[in-house]
Parts: sequence; structure tokens; C-alpha cells
Amino acid sequence: MKVMNMVQAINDAMDLMLKEHPEVVMYGEDAGVEGGVFRVTEGLQQKYGAERVFDSPLAESGIVGTALGMAITGMRPVVELQFDGFTYPAFNQIVSHVSRFRNRTRGKFAVPMVIRFPYGGGINALEHHSERPEAYYAHTPGLKVVIPSTPYDAKGLLISAIESNDPVIFMEPKKIYRAIKQEVPEEKYSIPIGKAMVVSPGTDITVVTYGAMVREVQRAMVMAKKEGISVELIDLRTISPIDRDTIRESVAKTGRILVVTEAQRSFSAASELMAITVEENFLNLEAPPTRLGGFDTIIPLPVGENFYRVEPEQIYYNIQKLVKY
Repeated sequence: MKVMNMVQAINDAMDLMLKEHPEVVMYGEDAGVEGGVFRVTEGLQQKYGAERVFDSPLAESGIVGTALGMAITGMRPVVELQFDGFTYPAFNQIVSHVSRFRNRTRGKFAVPMVIRFPYGGGINALEHHSERPEAYYAHTPGLKVVIPSTPYDAKGLLISAIESNDPVIFMEPKKIYRAIKQEVPEEKYSIPIGKAMVVSPGTDITVVTYGAMVREVQRAMVMAKKEGISVELIDLRTISPIDRDTIRESVAKTGRILVVTEAQRSFSAASELMAITVEENFLNLEAPPTRLGGFDTIIPLPVGENFYRVEPEQIYYNIQKLVKY
């Protein structure tokens, strides 16, 4: 195995898929020559040529629209939009066409395409560069929404996304692009989309999270362990489809659930997990299902981001509160 960070693992996944599947093309804003703003696609154009890895105009709607045309005619495009907030100009294409095309044609056309972009905060960026738009896309029928939390998962989930015959929104937590290194197999492997992972088993409380917040929860768990609190940590991995079974089985055991997200609390993935828990585990609950996320405000500019971000101390406080309820 080779030690990789998330940038390297995603690059490796695309390298393998470009090599194995001639119908795969990769393009986006500065994604060719420069290798993307975070250098995630660095070296791929030099290896596979400008016909398969190339730069696009700065026109997100055009990027996604052309990818849809490619996908329904037999190709597997992987497009990169430069930042999470830059997906909004492509929203019409994604929601009105990409997500609906299989249904619109009654299954005649599949839409095997991936829309990748850096996701979330933590780098003190400007407006539209630190968005958390997963709820928009998870609410849209016909889309799969994936958010990895480790290099290993990023590679395996991206391979599954590229091989999927349905469109996948692949959101890459920019805060941990280079913050985590781990051993990642150099050969091809895949992780099923729609299956959560129990990162750490526990008995007192279930904490569900995803993306960059997995590390923050793990830091809170160190504090909880000193108090003798056993936390079961679940990395959701996939926001849509959501793994109801893993959540249900965990809450049946612990009787408590805390959902931690970067995104604002209202109308969120956390809200959906609260509803699932009440519907399927009501009689198991020993404390109110609780969500901890960002404030219901526009994400602040860099000077205020630290006041918006969920910190390990807040997570620990909520774990302690629920266990003592």
C-alpha cells in the first residue's frame, strides 16, 4: 500500500478509471493544465492528453450541460466545478435535466456522470467558497450524494461513483484535502454508495456525521472517554441514498443519537436523520434526538468563520448532555 492524502487518493482513482475506461473524460475549471485550484487532477492531462482531460470555460451550466450530453451518448464524464458555491449557476441543469433524464426517458437513457467539487469550510475563504449545499442535492430525486471523510474512502467511493449509471454529486471536504494521510491500496477497489461505516463501536450514544466533521467528533470522543462515555461513531459517507439500517440498529443499541454537521441545522441532512430516528426508533429512545450544526445564517466571511464552525468542545458538551438526560 501507499500512504496518501485525500488529494492523492482522488487523483489515483481518476488515474485508474481513465486508464481502464476509454469512455471516461475529465474536465472543468482549470482542471486540465493546472490540475485544478487544489491540484487534485494534477498530471492527468500530461498522462492522458488534452482530449480526455481538459480545461473548460468558466461556465458551470455549460460544463454540466455538456456532460449530460456526453453521458446519455455513452461516455462517462467526470466534471470539476471549482468551488461548492460555484455549483449554483449549474443548478438548473442538475435539477431540471441531469437528475430527471432517466425518468424522463422511462429508463431508455442512463446518466453515468460525476460532478466533483471542493466542499465546506475551514480554509478561511471568500464568499461562495465555503458552502455546504448537500441538502439541496440530497433533496433532489435522481441524484446520489457522496461526501468522503478519509483518503481510503475517497478513492473507493469515487471509483463507485464513476462506475455508477446514475449521476453522482461528489463533494470533497477541502479542509481535510491534505490534513489526513493513511495507507491506500494502489490497485482498484470500490466502496458501495449508500452504506455507512461504524468507525468506532460504542454503547452509550450514537453520533452520526460525515466529511470533515468526523475528525472533530473523534476529538470530542477523547474527552468523552475520560468521563467513561462510550460513543458509537457512524460516518454516513453517503447523504443520498441514506443508510437507514445502520442508523436504526445503532440507536436501538444506544438509545441516543447526536447528528453533527457543518451545514446549518434547519432543513438539513441532520433533520432527515432526526425524522428517521423518530420513525424507526421511537420506543428505543432514552433522550431527545439532537442535531448540532452551523447557525441558520449565511456562512460568514473569514474573520467570522471560527464563530460559525462546530468545535469538538461543543460536540462533547452535547454528548455529555444527552448521556446524562
